[in-house]
This record gives sequence, structure tokens and C-alpha cells, in this order.
Amino acid sequence: MNINELKLWTALVTPMQSDGSVDFAGLENIVRQQEAAGNGILLLGSTGEGLALDQEEKKSVVSFVSGMNPDIGVMVGVGGFNLKQQQQWIETCNHLNIDAFLLVSPLYSKPGPVGMEAWFRSLLDVSGKPCMLYNIPGRTGVKIPPSVIQALSGHPNMWSIKEASGSKTDYNTFRQTTPEIPIFSGDDLMLPVFAEFGCSGLVSVASNIWPQATARYVDLSLARETSSFGEVWTKAVKALFSASNPIPAKVLLVEKGWIEHPDLRLPLTTRELKDKNILLEADKSILNWYSNLKIKD
Repeated sequence: MNINELKLWTALVTPMQSDGSVDFAGLENIVRQQEAAGNGILLLGSTGEGLALDQEEKKSVVSFVSGMNPDIGVMVGVGGFNLKQQQQWIETCNHLNIDAFLLVSPLYSKPGPVGMEAWFRSLLDVSGKPCMLYNIPGRTGVKIPPSVIQALSGHPNMWSIKEASGSKTDYNTFRQTTPEIPIFSGDDLMLPVFAEFGCSGLVSVASNIWPQATARYVDLSLARETSSFGEVWTKAVKALFSASNPIPAKVLLVEKGWIEHPDLRLPLTTRELKDKNILLEADKSILNWYSNLKIKD
């Protein structure tokens, strides 16, 4: 799999049974949905509740998907604050049938540029796969400085950036500092904005629910053909974040019959979702949008 050809990666949810265990039947189903759409998948990111699973559970998820031999790119999330544990996790996954890693800034500690560079370099050094660095200050409390990306740009395992600060200015700074490094939007709604400045693609939550429609949304955004969007995508994506991610996504996947249970690991709970109807309306509007595009084609 040539991951450089993929423009869309789905930050996949991790389906769970009502007792909290991983629902592997549901996992297989949603992986096949993404495979049918040709989308890459990211396992065990924040959407996949990676930090809520223990090491054996995480290994079981990656091993299961690896054993499916999906005909799409598979990326695995690496996140936490214990360096040795993250290195061991990478070394475990190096031997599985995956294509890349997503490396998140260390959580909670708020390191400066020197510590941030050393952290990422230590992970890149043990990786046997290309790595995407994840800038998500809303979750980690600190931005990845552009100087860190620049210092790591020559590393053989440094592949790309997932930019989810929500800032066009931050995106442009990365683009100008290291123009040779591909940048993916980590925010569905920011893709059309970032596409104006040479974005390479999207790591998406919405594609869990709308795998084919989101793939089309990405193609149109990157081609800067956004006249059909209107408020459709804005309203739909806002509905998907009407409670903490991935609560709405899991609820809607159950409504679509793709997974059996909407259960999550605490502190996430479906009790936070106040109105399921806005999700049903979002699903209807995106499917109508996609159907109309196909008719015009």
C-alpha cells in the first residue's frame, strides 16, 4: 500500500459490547465499509478511544484488523506520556500488517521545543513505519512548534503532519517552514480552507458515518470545487460534535445498523447526547447531497 496515494483516512471508532469489551464483529463491519470506499483507517486514535483501552486490548484490535488483510492503508495511534511504553507499543506494531503510525504530542506535561523534539525523535527512531505527527493543542495543551517539525524533517520515518489546531495561521506556518512535508487536516470542516494552501488530505471523523460521501467531499475540496457544499457539511459535522467525540458517531452508527451497541468507556457516555434527531437529520442531508452529486455525474 502506497500511503502517499491516500487522501482520506478515517479515524475509526472502536465498537464495544454492552459489557465494555471490544465488539470485533462490529469492528470487522466498519473496516469493510471503509475498504469498500477506498479510505485508509486510523486505529486507536482519540476517536477510537485508544487511551481508554489497555495494552492487550489495543494489541487485540490491531492484530484483528491486521489479520483481515484489508486492501487499504492502516495507521495506528501512539499516544500517552510514558515514553518507554509508547516505544514498546510501536515495536509491537512494527511486526503487524500495518502501514503507518500517528504520533501524538506527550499528554499533560506541556514540554518545550527541546523536549518535544526529543520525544518525537525517540519514537521515530524505533518505528519501522512512516509516521504522521499530530498537532492537537486542544487535547494536549501545547502546540508542536514549527521548529520541531523542521528539525525532524530529515528523519527517514518522518512522513506527514495532522494539523488540528483549527488555525489557518498555524497551518500556513507549517507549510512555509517545511513545504516538503504533507499536511492533512484533522478537522473535517477546515479541509476546504487548508486546501487553498496545498493540503494533502483529511483525517476524518465524518467518514465513519459517510465513507463514500466524505471521500467525495475530500476530492471536491482538494480540487477547490466547493460550490455544492452550502451549509450541508457544516451542519452535519457540527451535529457529529454535538457531544464529545465519538459519542454522536457511535450513536449514529447504531442507527445505521453498522454496529450493535453505542457503548463507550467512561468518562465518555451516551447520556451526554441531548438530541439524537439532529444526527438523523445530518445523516439524511449528507446522503441526499451525495445522491444528488451522483445524479449530476
